[in-house]
Amino acid sequence: MNRFQFVADHRERYGVKRLCQILGVARSSFYYWQVTAPARAARQAADTMLAARIRTVHTADTTYGVPRITAELRDSGTPVNHKRVARVMRGIGLQGLRLRRRHRTTIPDQAAAKAPDLIRRDFTAPAPNQRYVGDITYLPVGERGFLYLATVIDLHSRRLAGWAIADHMRTDLVIDALTAAQRTRGSLAGAIFHSDHGAQYTSKDFAAACKTVGVRQSMSTVGSSANNALAESFNASFKRETLQGRRAFTDERDARLTSFRWLHRYNTIRRHSRLGQQSPITYERIHATSTTIAQAA
Repeated sequence: MNRFQFVADHRERYGVKRLCQILGVARSSFYYWQVTAPARAARQAADTMLAARIRTVHTADTTYGVPRITAELRDSGTPVNHKRVARVMRGIGLQGLRLRRRHRTTIPDQAAAKAPDLIRRDFTAPAPNQRYVGDITYLPVGERGFLYLATVIDLHSRRLAGWAIADHMRTDLVIDALTAAQRTRGSLAGAIFHSDHGAQYTSKDFAAACKTVGVRQSMSTVGSSANNALAESFNASFKRETLQGRRAFTDERDARLTSFRWLHRYNTIRRHSRLGQQSPITYERIHATSTTIAQAA
């Protein structure tokens, strides 16, 4: 029990002065606590209401942490500071998901031809469909199995323009993802595609596929994940938020369905901190509208 509350509960019998002396608190502090009690009660009531709203948002997407929950609350008409959201979440024991350890999927072919680094750790683009990054990540299935996800991500909007899932890491996997991106954009002519030195990306077949769709290849420096950091970050978020603490997906069907739902949500709903807490497709739509208005003016 709070010492001040104890004084308030027993003041009629023993007196404030005597109780404060015994408990080692100043009478002025007790009286200040008493005067400010209504304000504290109001704050507690407001926090209780906020906690209910936070639970609703977190229940809809248990991967959300403080920044995304704050953005969700603000967009729904609840003006709130991220520090207050963090405090209330700590109080009710809620938090976003944390990163898991990585599993190596990049197996370089030392004899293959390498493309120059056209990105140089600048993971931005002035407009959509100009610069992309790609990577492969594993999906643990059951006790021993794996599926593999190849991605093509637009550096302007962070939109997942193309992806493919297979039970192998052959070159066909990354070609399928590139082909999917071409279908999404209509054309990739003139765009840059940046990857690591994995054997799939350095293969002649993938180089031919890039040439066919008009893509210029770019490759990061060997041995540094920072040179393809955006793709690495995407993979980490994907596995953290789809597995949600599990060691593996139940089976292949679970892995494919869960992945499809998350990838669709990533593009259309999931808030991205680098996009002002907007989803990639929302960001592209707003940006395209703003550009059209500016050009018209």
